Amino acid sequence: MPLTDAKARNAKPKNNQFKLFDTDGLFLLVSPAGGKWWRFKYRLGGKEKLISLGTYPEVSLAQARARRDEARGQVADGIDPSQARKALKAARVQNESTFEVVAREWHTKFTPTWTPGHAVTIKSRLEFNVFPWIGERPVNEIKAPELLMVLRRIESRGAFETAHRIRSICGQVFRYAVATGRAERDPAADLRGALPPVKPKHHSAITDPEKVAGLLRAIDSYQGSLVTKCALRLAPYLFVRPGELRQMEWAQINLEAGEWNIPAEKMKTRQPHLVPLAHQTLEILRELHPLTGTGKYVFPNPRTSKRPMSNNAVLAALRRMGFEKEEMTGHGFRAMART
Repeated sequence: MPLTDAKARNAKPKNNQFKLFDTDGLFLLVSPAGGKWWRFKYRLGGKEKLISLGTYPEVSLAQARARRDEARGQVADGIDPSQARKALKAARVQNESTFEVVAREWHTKFTPTWTPGHAVTIKSRLEFNVFPWIGERPVNEIKAPELLMVLRRIESRGAFETAHRIRSICGQVFRYAVATGRAERDPAADLRGALPPVKPKHHSAITDPEKVAGLLRAIDSYQGSLVTKCALRLAPYLFVRPGELRQMEWAQINLEAGEWNIPAEKMKTRQPHLVPLAHQTLEILRELHPLTGTGKYVFPNPRTSKRPMSNNAVLAALRRMGFEKEEMTGHGFRAMART
């Protein structure tokens, strides 16, 4: 007699588990704890087998019968429903473990720790240089020679530094895959030394003491805007990155304590940074405060106070003073501090 929904719903647990049979191999298994599981019993290759079809009432009687009928159709075609389910699960796991899926997951997880620009750069490097060739490959099947072919494509267009950076990015993705149980090892580590070394490029900087003195005198006599002049005068005292300097905010500055507190989201390293301010620095800021102190930025854009001064403001000022790009850049002030 076929099982009814009322009988399945009203079945009470007993000391031992028991079965409520439907038809064509379908039954409901009731445990002593009250759990109810749909099971389908079938024979294949002379052996009796079982497959789970879900729990009741999450899976209704009608749904269980539909799943049983699908499984019976597989048996009729000589397919083991249990093995077919395992194969489908393995394929789903494999699809969820391709290099691109893992890389995007890694990128999403670590984006909050990077600057927005850095996050965009990493994503674009992967999308244009890596995903088209190994993005759909299971991450645990990618070997060092396959990754090397990807890097050789980048090398072939003369982008040697980019190839090194992408090897490093891929290494982080593979290590994340290892940590999350989707790969055994990092093949990028096997490629150390496989790429031609890149000669490091340094930003142009004046480091000779006599020439530095000339630069400082030129800054003091600069005839451009006061905002730009103050930025130039501060740079040799603070030695921060140009982007950090131009995005300086009045709210971050404590003139009384002589401190500049740069929040983590403004730093390339994503770590908060405290910059002590010398009395010369405080004098420059106090001089500028009446002009820009009512706004957000210490060095606002001349077109709108809602944005900081542009990247090119300091560079343009250096050019106006006669310093060529091969001689001095905004980053060059940091190089002074290293000499």
